[in-house]
Amino acid sequence: MENNRVSIQLKTLVNLVKPACFLKLHHSAIRSRQSGGYISRFKGRGMEFDEARLYQPGDDIRSIDWRVTARTGKTHTKVFREERERPVFISVDNRATMHFATRGVFKSVQAAKIAGLLAWVAQYKGDRIGGQVFTDSNCQEIKPQNGKHAVLRFFNVLTHTQIRTQLDINLETILARLVQHARPGSLVYIISDFRGLNQKAENHLSKLSKHCDVVLIHIFDPLESHLPAKGQYRFTDGQRDVLIDTGDKHRILSYQQQYQQRLEFLQHTTKKLGILFIQCSTVDDPIEVLR
Repeated sequence: MENNRVSIQLKTLVNLVKPACFLKLHHSAIRSRQSGGYISRFKGRGMEFDEARLYQPGDDIRSIDWRVTARTGKTHTKVFREERERPVFISVDNRATMHFATRGVFKSVQAAKIAGLLAWVAQYKGDRIGGQVFTDSNCQEIKPQNGKHAVLRFFNVLTHTQIRTQLDINLETILARLVQHARPGSLVYIISDFRGLNQKAENHLSKLSKHCDVVLIHIFDPLESHLPAKGQYRFTDGQRDVLIDTGDKHRILSYQQQYQQRLEFLQHTTKKLGILFIQCSTVDDPIEVLR
């Protein structure tokens, strides 16, 4: 039997359907705690092309369908209709750094549980569910669809991530892909430890936030923010061992400064862009965190 603390099981995600029904997430008015109660601009639901018809006085000239106009010799206008359901796009980090914990569950397991809850809440609201699951060498996007089958399809990707070696994945790559795949008006959740977030990645995040409502959910282990008392500690990934001496004050200070700088960069970025920033440790109850 697999350890449900280190790997996520499909049954675990399916069983989140009941607690998810008690979560009330207001997708159209996301309030950012970091920006003094700022409510993000409602980006609006996506608009889908419906048909091309003859131009009528008062039509926006920016909507002229030039291809149909050239083909028929008569000016035609594109007509759009508003989508009925809002796309919810959930991006989940499953890189090697997420497969770690000193207590509670692995960061990857916590991320998957939060993603599962968000997917079920979106399904209850009648929204379309899609997403993105990425590792250090692979990224899979799932086009948003509605219904329980869409949730289960997303869960299948979460629990059966494909392994490839030809891609070099980092947060800059992931956010650039999100800008391409998340349609305007989408609600986008990004669940990660945000290792490697830099200025270039922030630029893509800025582009994304202009057209979508974005929520960043930061997953961390308590040890990452505060190293243990003086002593020697052994860490392993099952293949390699690392021995850390917390009596080395220079190394400990350097580590804590790096973590604090990353956290401050995240908080500054989300406040500047009006993005909701949520933190969840490996020992937290994901239901309570979202509630």
